Amino acid sequence: MNDNQAHVPTYDNIAYQHDEVRPPPYNQQQSIYPTLPHQTPSYVATTPSPINIHQTVTPGIPQNTGQTKGRKKCHGKIILCASLCVLLVLAVIALLLWYFLYYQCLLGRLCRTGGKCLSVSQWCDGVKDCTHGEDEAQCFRLRGTNFLLESFSSDNQKWMPVCAENWDNNYGRAVCEHIGYKRTDYVSSTQTNAGSVASDGYMKLKSESNHGSHIQSQLMHSKSCSVRAVRLKCIECGESSAAPSSRIVGGTEAVNGAWPWQVSLQFYGQHACGGSIISPEWILSAAHCFQDDYSYPASWRVYSGDVSLIRMSLGGSKTVHKIITHEKFDTLTNDNDIALLKLSSPLTFSNTVRPVCLPNIDVVLSAERQAWITGWGALRSSGSSPDKMNQAQVTIYKRETCNTPQVLDGQVSETMICAGKLEGGVDSCQGDSGGPLVVKEGNVWWLAGDTSWGIGCAWRNKPGVYGNVTYFIDWVYTQMQNE
Repeated sequence: MNDNQAHVPTYDNIAYQHDEVRPPPYNQQQSIYPTLPHQTPSYVATTPSPINIHQTVTPGIPQNTGQTKGRKKCHGKIILCASLCVLLVLAVIALLLWYFLYYQCLLGRLCRTGGKCLSVSQWCDGVKDCTHGEDEAQCFRLRGTNFLLESFSSDNQKWMPVCAENWDNNYGRAVCEHIGYKRTDYVSSTQTNAGSVASDGYMKLKSESNHGSHIQSQLMHSKSCSVRAVRLKCIECGESSAAPSSRIVGGTEAVNGAWPWQVSLQFYGQHACGGSIISPEWILSAAHCFQDDYSYPASWRVYSGDVSLIRMSLGGSKTVHKIITHEKFDTLTNDNDIALLKLSSPLTFSNTVRPVCLPNIDVVLSAERQAWITGWGALRSSGSSPDKMNQAQVTIYKRETCNTPQVLDGQVSETMICAGKLEGGVDSCQGDSGGPLVVKEGNVWWLAGDTSWGIGCAWRNKPGVYGNVTYFIDWVYTQMQNE
């Protein structure tokens, strides 16, 4: 946390810093963030760049000289050129057909591996048709602050609430495990009002359903539901045992229990980055913390449960089994700056060690919201980390505001959130990287962002930039499912 003016642009990770060159501006239309990226499950692999037809140069046709000898030569060249043109056109047509029919899979969706094209009705039908099962990987999601369970209907190609008829905790555990949580994390399945979300009907258990079958294959579309919809809690998250000060101006010291999901990620015994607990086995942080020499899991330890680095060092720590950085992380622009750490053994939850909630669909974490940042970052640019965790309240700004020339000049992409104080004085700084940006909604705390980068610390018109966790939510659950 920082409330002083610095002298040079800098990135936030005390362990790993890029060359201090501002990334190039983005030439794209901006929108209010965070965006909600999924309307239907997203499985299709990224397609290659479109063919640039302007890169093809057609051989020229020599002009008529008026001489017989010359005309014979020119005629031969015309035939050769015409043949080449025909072959070239055929090659382009074949390439375009391959691109659209194979890669785009116009009549369905393409498995990420193997090139298998499935019809839309095969996605989320309870049968794993793709080699790695991605067609059945993201068929459930939670909506809103009441954790309404939705299932994707392969017949209607829509997300629909799940009816609570014949539903029990065994089905709830199966769905939570499908989403990416462990059965041991499970909390409860209760009922809630679906409201207008049920305008197209429900997904309901078939009469012959049993706990031994694949849960998705046991659901069918129904126009009505005799009871309410399923409210599913896969993990007890977003609760703190102490409230932060409501009169925050700059960074102040936090108290134990206020931010129980905050962890210190230490590289060979030195605090380097922050992170957020999202389950007993998973920590969410920033990809730029784990580049080059910092990419080896054995070099890292995870400390939790206290606001004091010294006191935490006297207790136990967790080793890291695996570090997963986003495959499209860009070291120049900091696009896709998100990472997951899988611990070698699970954390034991307490009043001071708890997970934060990952954002559900339709949880409003939009611009002009008040949010909180926490961490052991430097109190001034290039300064040392304090012993006590600091906290500060910031404002989430519209992407249009962040990308104006006088602020961050087009550098904030859809994978990022911009938050701070335009007047300066409150910001994250070196050592805060990977730590949480959280928003309270529906009486629980949601993880809106992970600390990514900034120009200086607490400069006027230079708010901090955070990874947009809502944008990455499918990616996060996919990694949790695969491990």
